[in-house]
Amino acid sequence: MRVLHVVRQFHPSIGGMEEVVLNIARQHVQQGGVVDVLSLDRLFTAPRQKLPARDEIEGVPVRRIGYAGSSRYPLAPSVLACLADADLVHVHGVDFFYDYLAMTRPAHRRPLILSTHGGFFHTQYASALKWAWFRTMTRISALAYARIVATSENDAALFSQVVAPRRLRVVENGVDVGKFAGLACPVPGRTLLFFGRWSVNKGLPETLELLRALRARDPRWRLIVAGREYDLDREGLWRGCQALGLEDAVELVVAPDLGQLRALIARAQFFVCLSRHEGFGLAAVEAMSAGLLPVLSDIPPFRRLQRESGAGVLVSPAQSGEAADRVQALALRADRELAPLQAASSRFSERYAWDRVAGHYFEEYRRALAGRRLRGEVA
Repeated sequence: MRVLHVVRQFHPSIGGMEEVVLNIARQHVQQGGVVDVLSLDRLFTAPRQKLPARDEIEGVPVRRIGYAGSSRYPLAPSVLACLADADLVHVHGVDFFYDYLAMTRPAHRRPLILSTHGGFFHTQYASALKWAWFRTMTRISALAYARIVATSENDAALFSQVVAPRRLRVVENGVDVGKFAGLACPVPGRTLLFFGRWSVNKGLPETLELLRALRARDPRWRLIVAGREYDLDREGLWRGCQALGLEDAVELVVAPDLGQLRALIARAQFFVCLSRHEGFGLAAVEAMSAGLLPVLSDIPPFRRLQRESGAGVLVSPAQSGEAADRVQALALRADRELAPLQAASSRFSERYAWDRVAGHYFEEYRRALAGRRLRGEVA
C-alpha cells in the first residue's frame, strides 16, 4: 500500500498537524507500508526561504512543491503531478488541496481520505464567509472522498452537516506519549507553561490576564510561553506583559527545539491553554504525558479531556478572577499530592499512544481501497 499524505505545512514547521502526519507516516513505515509526504516548499512563517524539493524526516520521504496566493488558501495545482505512485491519498486539513483533489478526482482516480483537523474554524476571521463556503464548496468536495476522518467529536458534529454518516468516523489524534514522559517538575511550585502556536486563538492575551490575577493571590506564580510566532510575535506579547506589569513573571521562548522544550517542561507543574477553539487539543495531551496538570478553557474538546481524565481544571478566560481562584485551589491541592496527580495525568495520556491510533487509520485505508476495487477503478 503506497500512501501519499498531502499537508500544506510540514517539518521543519512545528505544529499539531505536522506531528499527526509524521506519526501516522512513521507507524505505517514500521509496518512495511510505503509512504510519502507532500507539502509546500515555503513555511508561512518564513515565506522567502525556499525549502528543498526532496527531503527525509525521521525516515519519512518528503516532497515539496511551490504555491501561489495567501497562506489561508495556498494554490498548488502541481500536486496532480505527484500522485502517480500513490494507491491512496490522505489529505490533512480543509484547504486548497482538499477542494482541488476532489474537483480533479475524475482525472487522477485515486481514493481520497480526509483528516479534518478542525476544518477552517480556528479563528473568527471571516466567519460568515467560512460558513457559507463550508455549506457549499466543502459539502460538494466531500462527495469525492471515500472516508472522512473527524479528529475529534467536535469535528464529527461539524462535518456530519455535510457528510453522510456512513463515510464519517471519529479517530482522535494520537500523541507521542514517550516524547515528554515524566518530565514535569516533581517539586510543588507555581509555574505555568504554554507551548504551541502563538496565535490569538490560543488565548495568550487572556493567559496574561490570568497570570496577573494569580499573582494577586500568590506572587510566586510564573508563566513560560514557548512556541512559534504566528499572528502574535515576541514583541507584541512582551508589550502585553509590560502593560500588565508582568515583565518579571513571564519568559518568552521563540521556536524552541525539542531539547529546549523538554528542559522548559522540567521547570513547570502546570500546562495552560485558554484556546477559543480546538479540533482536538494535542498539546494538552502531550503536556499531560509529561505529568503537567492542565489548566484549560471551557470548550468542548477540553471539557471532554477534563471529564474523562479528572485532571486539572477548566476555566472561563473572560472571568480572570474566578479562573484564578480555581487555579489557585488546584495549586494548593498539588502542594499536598503532586506526585499522584502527575501520575494520573500521565496514565490518562496513554490511551492516545500512536501505535493504537494509527491502526484505526490503516483500517480506513483498507476500506477506501476495498471500495475502489468494488467500483472496478484502475489507476
